[in-house]
Order: sequence, then structure tokens, then C-alpha cells
Amino acid sequence: MSTNEKKKPPLNGRRALPSNNSNDEENEVPEMEAFGMIPRGFNPKDYLHVVDVHMFKEPHEINKQQHHTDKYYSPKLIVRRGQPFQIQIDFNRPYKPETDQFWLEYLIGRYPQQNKGTYIPILVGDVLKPGEWGAKVTHKENNSIRLSIMSSATCIVGKFRLYVAVWTPFGILRTHRNSATDTYILFNPWCQQDAVYLDDEKEREEYVLNDVGIVFHGNINEIKVRSWSYGQFEEDILDACLFLMDKAELELSGRGNPIKICRVASAVINSRDDNGVIAGSWDNTYSYGVAPSAWTGSVDILLEYYSSKQPVRYGQCWVFAGVFNTFLRCLGIPARLVTNYSSAHDNNANLQLDFFLDDEGQVDTKITKDSVWNYHCWNEAWMTRPDLPVGFGGWQVVDGTPQETSDGMYRCGPASVQAIKHGHVCFQFDAPFVYAEVNSDIVYSRRQKNGTQVIEKIDTTHIGQLIVTKEVGGDGMMEITEEYKFPEGSAEERLALETAVMYGVKKQTTQDTTYQPQMDVDMDFQVQKAVLGSDFKVTITFRNKSRNYYTATTYLSGNIVFYTGVPKNEFKKHSFSAKLEPSSCKTSSTFDVLIKSSEYLSDLLDQAAFHFFVTARITETGKILAMQKATVLEIPTLRIKVAQGEMVAGREMSVTVEFTNPLKQTLENVTLRLEGPGVLRTMKKEFGQIPVNSTLIWEVKCTPKRPGLRKLIASLNCDALRHVYGELNVQIQKP
Repeated sequence: MSTNEKKKPPLNGRRALPSNNSNDEENEVPEMEAFGMIPRGFNPKDYLHVVDVHMFKEPHEINKQQHHTDKYYSPKLIVRRGQPFQIQIDFNRPYKPETDQFWLEYLIGRYPQQNKGTYIPILVGDVLKPGEWGAKVTHKENNSIRLSIMSSATCIVGKFRLYVAVWTPFGILRTHRNSATDTYILFNPWCQQDAVYLDDEKEREEYVLNDVGIVFHGNINEIKVRSWSYGQFEEDILDACLFLMDKAELELSGRGNPIKICRVASAVINSRDDNGVIAGSWDNTYSYGVAPSAWTGSVDILLEYYSSKQPVRYGQCWVFAGVFNTFLRCLGIPARLVTNYSSAHDNNANLQLDFFLDDEGQVDTKITKDSVWNYHCWNEAWMTRPDLPVGFGGWQVVDGTPQETSDGMYRCGPASVQAIKHGHVCFQFDAPFVYAEVNSDIVYSRRQKNGTQVIEKIDTTHIGQLIVTKEVGGDGMMEITEEYKFPEGSAEERLALETAVMYGVKKQTTQDTTYQPQMDVDMDFQVQKAVLGSDFKVTITFRNKSRNYYTATTYLSGNIVFYTGVPKNEFKKHSFSAKLEPSSCKTSSTFDVLIKSSEYLSDLLDQAAFHFFVTARITETGKILAMQKATVLEIPTLRIKVAQGEMVAGREMSVTVEFTNPLKQTLENVTLRLEGPGVLRTMKKEFGQIPVNSTLIWEVKCTPKRPGLRKLIASLNCDALRHVYGELNVQIQKP
């Protein structure tokens, strides 16, 4: 009886298998899985069997080079999901596809199940589909074959065990357990289908591959700088980071989702309530431990925790943030460390810091629970948020410093930075708390002798005066305050605050607990359909159903977003005052805002997608109307033509690709690609320039190999224009 059998956890009545939440535990996999009685004289050696498996796992070899994992100090194969990698299998004789059948099995955890993504059988096929599990033979020589394996762009991130299984008439023969073939699969910011895809190479080099960083501390009037070693590639750090997910008991099936990983990691980075990595201490006595300011990086902390399994003493905010950053970058999630100067710690998330004064006008420390930190460090992690409306992906705040409980544990995030900026704090997780950290008003109030409270002063500019992170590719400071908030004191900023109060408030002071929206005015807006490169307009319509004259101060914010809904930047800001006549005079009032192509073209992203926020405040009542919509421009397409006449397998044919430049600028360094499985291998052509309105024509000769219905696919790419495609179905005749 193996040790594994003895320790079998008791089953409960709710599930057939115990929870599978340890990457470290394994199950026994039979090397011979018989179909029934095995006849005498059966010799496995008579059948195809595996002599050796080569993983090409050296840093200078193809896999680690192509997957940007050559820096990891690990002898094992480390690849990123959604991107093909190579292995070689040596058999005892040449492989014959007609009669031999073998497949690969990737397993993770102790209770592998196919529907949970913890048991992955991969049959060998003819084509690899992008972002889906598959394998194909790319090379055969003597007794060896070379395989290209594609992993799913959503698969579990962790350490998988690899087996090669061979079918025989009497049973399945498997390779024995060999830890040398273990494969680590990480997030892939280079892969468009991955939830953490980041489109800028310099940003990927900074936020994923840079293993040192800068922590900004001190205070708003005296900014101090220190370096921090993240060390995400050092020996055993990857295993230590995977252990953190085991420690947090995150189901293996949830480990492909960066939202879940960030959520559990923000709890396990601190030791409150779960014996996590770092014990915090803010009282200046650090006996039996290391003072927070003494650490120089994350490696020592993570390795000590990995070996002792006990919280490491001690940390403060930048230590939690430094270790969290290592964890995120190590797994392949783009991450950066952020400092907020004058950070509010709002104990009851009512979006205001309540400072209670006594009769003398002094702060009454007994009843004042909120606080302002000189600075506070947290992290931002980059990912899509399919759980939120479009426009709220991108940078998400995650914070491992134990400040307040969230769903019963000390953790914070992921909270969308874009949602915080616009006051949409209704979206999970913990947006009201972060919103308060950067935006709260400080309210000073005094309780009078008769028990009534008098508000003495409201300070609207003190909190979140400066939010910074390290610049990309250098050690300087980059200010990102604008990502979190509108300019201090601007009307948009007040509007975002009122939106936040409308949505995110758990407790509110007694005088305005009732929320009374403006019922007698409707607002809507429409975005004109437009082709990329042309001007278009946004039309905002108000219907004043009352008998009153109203004035609406209206703001439009236009953001360029990735196709996944992640915003890149704000390209249009427009505000105006709208006079709304009563319904008796006029049914509705419309206002046009012109969007010029020159405003958006320089920053336009891949899929030419926009996201608009429109907010309006009725001056007479102070009430707010808010609305948001996403819209996409039409992108011109490539035209593919084939010469008239029959297209026959084995005979040369001619394909033409045409494209007309629709932009008001010359396109430079344009790359065209054309491919068609079974018709032609991928061909590439570079064009130096395509002037405005001119048409490019590219003619290609090819000889289709296989008859049947085939598809030709072309794409055009240059800095000013991406995601330009064309396709054509062609029927190839038999010769």
C-alpha cells in the first residue's frame, strides 16, 4: 500500500472526489492499464514503446527562447500558455501513423479530471488551432518524432506531469513517472487570447520580465526612492509562488483565471487569518524578526516561507507590495508597484474620512477611526475583466497589506482602476475602499451639547494628491494620478464622487441616507456609425418631462479600448452646459459632439474600439444622470481575388491581394501575410509605404496541394493600422 493510499482524505456527502487544491500532490498512474485478461506470451516490447522524451528545456534552446522563459533558473521546461512548444519522442522503432496509436497526457494535482482541466489527453492531429490544446508531428527521422504542442490560452497555470501513452490490443502502456519531463505552464502576456495579453513589448519587458524595481515612499513634500529586487526568476521562486496558491487552497481548476489568483493571493501575502507569507507590524518593535525597512527584496522572504511554512516577520505596505509583485510577474501576470501619497484609510467605506472634533476643536481620538497614510503602496495587475461591463479591464488594483476585511478575510482587489476613476464603485472587488483611499473628502464635524452634529470643514483636496509608479524602461517616476481620478476640484471629479456615493456606499451619514434620483429628466446618447479615418459625431439627447427649466452640466469622456474592453487612454474630453426646456415647449433637446479623426487616430488600437462615458448634473437639483456605451469603427478590409478559370490541385494558380489606404496619412512599414492551408504556405511581404488613397496590389503564384473547399486568409499590419483582414473561400478541383 503506497503512502498516498493511507492518507486518503475522508469524502463528504457533497462531492465524489475530495477537492483538488494542491499542485504538489500526485496520483499513481498505472504504467500498464489492461483492457481485460492479458494473454500469456504478451510482451510489451513487441509494441511501439517510448525510449526517451527530449523537452528542449535548456535556456538557449527553442522553447525557453520563444516563450520568454530563458531567465528562469530552473532545469525544467517552462512555457507560456496559448503558444506552441516542441518536444521529441524516441521510440524503439520507427513510428507508423497508419497502425501505431499514441497520445500525450498532462496531469496536475492528485485527482485529475478531464472536465476540470486537470487531466488533459492530447491526440496527435494535422493542425494546431490557436489557443486550444493539440499536438502535431513536425518532423520524423529514424525512430524519433518531433512534436509541436499547443496549450490552451485559458489552461491552468502550474506544474504539469507528462506521460506518453501507447495503445496496444491488450491495454495502454504508459511511460513511467519522470520528473525531468514536468512542464510548468504560465500566463502569456504575448498571446492575444490570454486574459493577461499586453500589446506593448516595452511594457511586457518592464512589467513581466524586469526583476528589479523602485519603491517610492516618504511623503508628498519629500518623495524618497528605494530599489527592490523582485527576483521572480531565481531558483525555487516559481515553486514557492505555486505553493502560495496551494496554501490559499485555490482549486486547481480556478488557476487559469487571473482574477481568482489575484483575489486569493492578496489574502495569502499577509499572515492575518490564514498564516500567510508576511506578518505586518506597524508599532516600531520588531523583536524576533526583521524590521520591514531592512528587506532589500522578495527572494529571501518567499524562500523562508516556502521552507518554514510560517509567516515571515515583519512587513509594511511596500514589503507586501514587493512580494506580491514578484508573485504576479513570476506567474506571467503583468504587474507594477504603485504608491499613493496621502492615502485614506476609510474604516466604514462611506467615501469620506470622518474626523470628530471635541468642544475645543481638537480631534477626538477615541471616536475617530479613519486615518490618512503619508503614502501607501499597492500593486496593479493587468488583465481583462469578463465579469464586469466593457471598459473596466486593464490595470486592476490588488493590495496584500492587511487593512480591512473583504468577504471575511484581509484582502483587497482586484478592483478596476477605470471604474475607480469614474466612480463606478459598484463593480467587484473592493472598489469603494480603493476609491476612498485616493478620493475621499475629509469631513470635520463637531457634536454639539444637544447632540446634533455640525460639519465644520470639508477638505476635498488632501487625499490622493499624487499616485506614482516606476517609468517603463528607466528608474524615473511616472505619475499616474490621472488614471485614478480627474483633476482635483474639477467638475468631473466631483461628479465621479457623487456617482460613487450613488453606487458604492455601505453606510452614509444620517442626513442623506435616502437616494433620490432625478426622475423627470431622461438622458441618452447615440454614436454615429463611421469608417476608420473619418470624423463622426456623438449625439446626446435630453427629455425634460417636468414643467421646470433645467440646466445640465454635461461631460463626455471618450476612451480608446482594447477589443477585450480594456481602456488604453482618454482621447476626448468635452463639457457643455445644456439648457433643458420644459416638455410643454419642446419634447427633447439634442446636442452633437464632433469627434475628429485627428483626435483618435494617433492612439488607435487594434480593433478601433471606443468607450464613451456621458455624465450630466442638473444644476437646479444637484442630481446626476450617467450613461456609458462601447462602439467600434469599421475597419477597411483586404480584397483577395483569384484569376478566373479552374483551380486544380497540383497546378499553378495566381492570387491577388488588394488594399486601399483609407487614412489621412501615409502608412509606413506595412507587412502583408497570406496563407491558405493546403493551398499555400504562409507568405510575407513588406511594403515601405502606402500613400493616402493609393491601392496596393500584391500578386502571388502558388500550387494548391489538396482538393476541396479551402480558405485563403490575408492580414495587413503596420503601426497605424492593425487587425486588417481579408479572406476568400476557394474550391480546389481534383486533377
